[in-house]
Amino acid sequence: MGRITTRRSVLKISLDSGSQRRADTLAAEEPLEIRVAGTPLAVTMRTPGHDVELAAGFLVSEGVIAEGSEFQSAIHCGGPGTGGAENTYNVLDLTLAAGVQPPAPDLARSFYTTSSCGVCGKASIDAVETVSRYDVSTDEAAVTAEALSAYPTRLRAQQDVFDKTGGLHAAALFDAETGELLVLREDVGRHNAVDKVVGWAVLNDRLPLRGTVLQVSGRASFELVQKAAMAGIPILAAVSAPSSLAAELAEARGLTLVGFLRGRSMNVYSHPHRVTVETGEPADGALQLEGSGNDQSR
Repeated sequence: MGRITTRRSVLKISLDSGSQRRADTLAAEEPLEIRVAGTPLAVTMRTPGHDVELAAGFLVSEGVIAEGSEFQSAIHCGGPGTGGAENTYNVLDLTLAAGVQPPAPDLARSFYTTSSCGVCGKASIDAVETVSRYDVSTDEAAVTAEALSAYPTRLRAQQDVFDKTGGLHAAALFDAETGELLVLREDVGRHNAVDKVVGWAVLNDRLPLRGTVLQVSGRASFELVQKAAMAGIPILAAVSAPSSLAAELAEARGLTLVGFLRGRSMNVYSHPHRVTVETGEPADGALQLEGSGNDQSR
């Protein structure tokens, strides 16, 4: 797995069989500095791999670009203090297409973005709700509850690094009509995993992602709804809970938000007309999962 995972000696304690030293595999976490035309834009903690997709998806999330044609190239630079002689692969410089406006100076993060939060470095709360070029409310995509219920298992089956570490989030993109798994990415940060999926679409010139379902392995936070809307994704499904702000944003943007998607149960928090039941008719209301209120999955 290279830099995606690392090995570390740990003390394994069992109250039944005693203690022993053993090697454990951990998911790698390293900083990535994203630059545009040499100017630092943001630093995010991520699992190395698919860095160009991550950076491209980040630009979509921030409203800098919205089409594959607006992204030109990317190159890894030498790390800080190396004079460019040693490439740490933790600095990525992006070049936008001719005529594309560079990020505004006030877009730069005021401090480090962490693996768990994609918006905590925003300069002001007013800057959080970025305006998308795509109106997902007009997307006529629909998915059956039966098909949707299988997505978490299909996502989990493709999480190669999670199998070794138990410590990564995942995001996968499905075609709503055919159920085809289009792309899956893993990362220590849930927002990074989504950015990598969106970045894949940028590099393959597939924006907007109309007629798709974004399935995530954890909870549905505000920034994940925001990222889905920015990429033109009409349906976001999560195995755990959404936040109140995530549900409010999904409702306002015309995006279908599904939470607590486990087994054959789910809650649909907004625009349930895109989730059809066995009769093929849209659900009349939210599909409910009993006892979901105390979930603490992150």
